[in-house]
Parts: sequence; structure tokens; C-alpha cells
Amino acid sequence: MDGVEYSERKLSEMLLFFAAGLRDAKLAGSTKLNKLLWFAECAHFRRSGHPISGAEFQKLEHGPAPRRLLPVRDQLIAEGRAALLREQTPLGRLQDRLIAVDAPDLAVFDDDELATLRAVLDDLRDATGTALSDLSHDEPGWRLTDVGETIPIHACLLVSGSAVPPALAAHGVELATSLHLR
Repeated sequence: MDGVEYSERKLSEMLLFFAAGLRDAKLAGSTKLNKLLWFAECAHFRRSGHPISGAEFQKLEHGPAPRRLLPVRDQLIAEGRAALLREQTPLGRLQDRLIAVDAPDLAVFDDDELATLRAVLDDLRDATGTALSDLSHDEPGWRLTDVGETIPIHACLLVSGSAVPPALAAHGVELATSLHLR
């Protein structure tokens, strides 16, 4: 993708970064974690022309999620770098919370990537998973794909809430993807 190969290591460290950053948050389940990853990749792509980890995201009911999330999360748990805690939220719902046991290895990120990760965490830390899910549903890439389909990272370049007809916007995503536009 745009000369940026997928880095499972970066995705792992992003998971740990956000899990550590949400350590004291009351609401920090899987939905919220998935959306932080998505918004970080999109924000960085918009600013620099390339994503951070290059992870492929798919459309799920509650918003975008990395296809490799579960294997990467399970590997972090198997290595003892993270733990998964099922807990009840203040609203009585169950959430699966990833707990960072180890600090993320920030050396895998360049300064610009770290700035993006920190900005996304600072901006969205206090939002609920539901609010972030709703926000992700405003993204053209989520609206223009079907459940289970890959959301092209290039769709991040489309403006949310634009008056562009869906068929034209979908064509724009296809064109941007085929041309590898940034």
C-alpha cells in the first residue's frame, strides 16, 4: 500500500500504546481500541500520505477494525506483554479491556507517527466506544463498504458529510486506490 508494507510490530505497539493510555479510563473496551487504531491510521494518512502500521481494516457492525487485531492481541497476551480483562462498565455492559503489562516500544515509530498517536489519544481518550463507533460511521470509507469488506485507506481522504452522491464517492475511492493517490 503506497510503498508502506504492513508492520505487525507497529500494530502490536499501537495496541499497547492505546491500552496503556486508557489504563485509567472507565470505558476502554475493544470497540474503543479498534476505533483509536482506525482514527490514528486515518489521521496519519491524511497528514503524511501513508498509514502508521499499514494494517488492513474491515467494516464491522460497530465500525472499522484491523483484520489482524485478534491474532496480534492474542500474541501480546501469549507473550505476557498484555492481558485481557472482561469487566462490567458503569452502565452494566460487559467489555473486554486490553491491559498493557509492558510499556509499548516507542522506538518503532518515527516522531511524526508518535505525534499522531498522542494526538488521537488526547483527543479521543474520554469518548465512549459507542461515541467513537458513531463517529467512525460518518467516515465515507465505512459508509461505502459492506460488512466484512476492506475499507481502503484512501477513503480517509474523502470528506465526511460531503454532498457527493454515494456512487460517485465509491468511484473516487476505487480510482484513488488504483492510482495510489495520497
